[in-house]
Amino acid sequence: MIEIRIHGRGGQGSVTMAELLAEAVFYDGKFSQAFPNFGVERRGAPVTAYVRVDEKYIRLRSQVYSPDVVIIQDSSLIGGVDVFAGLTDGGMAVINVSSETPEIKAPNNIKVHTIDAKKLALEIIGKPIINTIMLGVFAGITGIVKMESVEKVIRERFSGDIAEKNVLAAKRGFELINNE
Repeated sequence: MIEIRIHGRGGQGSVTMAELLAEAVFYDGKFSQAFPNFGVERRGAPVTAYVRVDEKYIRLRSQVYSPDVVIIQDSSLIGGVDVFAGLTDGGMAVINVSSETPEIKAPNNIKVHTIDAKKLALEIIGKPIINTIMLGVFAGITGIVKMESVEKVIRERFSGDIAEKNVLAAKRGFELINNE
């Protein structure tokens, strides 16, 4: 089983990203779960979402305490929230960064991938909503989900121009990370 924890802030689409990822891996013939962990937070407050992926039925119903991958949609959470807590030895972190992001102090035993997803989102979508970019990056780095499945779920969730912009955003994230 692969466990993923997504850290973001309210309004960034962390919960939507978890749902899209779970649906996409389902299209790839795998079992999945997606669920959030938040209370009465408002836009801007820290939010955590979880995804599990497996080749067989998933019976586990707890939070994800030892993720294999963490996706950090807002690097300003690092330090205020223990985003690397429980990350498995040899695990992976995918982090949205900008030119203003201070040096990231991640545990030595993990692989860190960074991308300026906000800049890309502003170029493609016109808003700083980065969840589909980060989903494309995740697909490119891990191979856990096919890009075709990601495109399919985005088009099912959204419609018209916004769907196509988000598909393009996911593809660009996928391509950028694969050309590192």
